[in-house]
Amino acid sequence: MNRNDRRVAIAAVCVGVLALVGIWIGGENPPTSTQGDEETRDSSYSRESSGSRDSSNSYYAVEGRAVERFPFDPNTADSTQLLRLGLQPWQVKNIYKYRAKGGIYRQKEDFAKLYGLTVKQYRELEPYIRISSDYQPAATLVETRESRDSRNSSDTRDSSLRYPIKIKENEHVVLNTADTTQLRTVPGIGAYYAKEIVRHGQWLGGYVSVDQLDEIEGFPQESKKYFVIQGASPKKLNVNKLSLQQLRKHPYINYYQAKTILDYRRLHGKITSLDDLRLSKDFPPEAIRRLEPYVEF
Repeated sequence: MNRNDRRVAIAAVCVGVLALVGIWIGGENPPTSTQGDEETRDSSYSRESSGSRDSSNSYYAVEGRAVERFPFDPNTADSTQLLRLGLQPWQVKNIYKYRAKGGIYRQKEDFAKLYGLTVKQYRELEPYIRISSDYQPAATLVETRESRDSRNSSDTRDSSLRYPIKIKENEHVVLNTADTTQLRTVPGIGAYYAKEIVRHGQWLGGYVSVDQLDEIEGFPQESKKYFVIQGASPKKLNVNKLSLQQLRKHPYINYYQAKTILDYRRLHGKITSLDDLRLSKDFPPEAIRRLEPYVEF
């Protein structure tokens, strides 16, 4: 390179170095001041926004409140109590509007109609709702003459059912036709034995003797003298047609007796009399005598 070329090259390098230094210096300082300005503005905006929310919306800043549970009447509870229960401010406002228009919560279920109330919230609040009787219709205080007469009549009837008048020594009750109410008029017979007498009679197919009451466990012997049998007509069992299970349903026929009847029918044909079964050990004379009123052939 000649002298002029060397001068041009050195001048170009110097200009390049100066440009790089200028770029480095100019790119370092502006971001610092810009970033600081932005941080200052953000901090100022944050304080202003926070202050604005605190001052204008303080009534709604209730997210952090603790929910409490205590008895309350939605007809009289004030806003403080309702907020403590976990209701939102706008729900409290709706309750106040409803009450201002003459609305009344007459039963717990009425409170479930509150707009925005969830099933979970209502189930949690329901045990604590107390509706004062002051908010029930005044008509509930009025009792008509008919209702009083009906109630008095019902009370008299219920009293007679609970404490029936007992019959006298010379009076009797027909065992086959008496219901539980009549049976309870017998001295010594209460609700339990009255039901047992009816049940055992249905099981037998009808009573044919007062002594059959002895088959009821613990039956009071002194009460038997008040019963009589009139027009006994017990339900009959056809021993030539019924199956083993059908025969066993009668209290006077057990499994072995029912099987003996079926075996006799299979080997000898129809039974014409219970005497046909006397040779069987399962039919002693007492069993035949007791069963005779209840069979047919």
